Amino acid sequence: MLKKITALDADLLIYINNLGSTWQDSFWYYITQIWFWAPLYIAFLLLVAKCFKRKKALNIYYTLFGLLATTFGLTYLVKILVLRARPVNNDLIFKSLRVMIQPVDYSFFSGHACNSFAITTFFYLFLRQKIKYAWLFYAWPLLFSYSRLYFAVHFPSDVFVGAVIGTSLAFLFYYLHKKYTKQEVVA
Repeated sequence: MLKKITALDADLLIYINNLGSTWQDSFWYYITQIWFWAPLYIAFLLLVAKCFKRKKALNIYYTLFGLLATTFGLTYLVKILVLRARPVNNDLIFKSLRVMIQPVDYSFFSGHACNSFAITTFFYLFLRQKIKYAWLFYAWPLLFSYSRLYFAVHFPSDVFVGAVIGTSLAFLFYYLHKKYTKQEVVA
């Protein structure tokens, strides 16, 4: 059963990766860069500052810092415990991939997916009642995560698990924030 899932994971990655072409590469290269999204990070922070009083905004920022420390730490810990080779470093499928980036660390689970879904979900939970189309924030982690498959630096399961963990941690930190700042949790 595990072999079938692993084979399906590899086949899906090969399919997605081979959908790419040289005319798309530079677009996805920028999408996959963390610095490319800096204006969005700043926009999230400014929206919180605009929508909440100073003390509450600062508490949200402190909670965000805890969330990010947790996602970065957990991602690093799991990667060194699991030691799953990245697809571009996997000899069984390397020849079937369009390789443009070749990171040397481990694959499971995707830090890009975990962090982007954690940040987006966190800000979404706080801003959804203040910004009508806050759900559009999710375009960012979806593009960001897809770029990891486009470049074959993660298997689909790495991205999926990263997204689930990041989203779950965002909910946890949102509820902890509400509990410890004695605010009503909006479900």
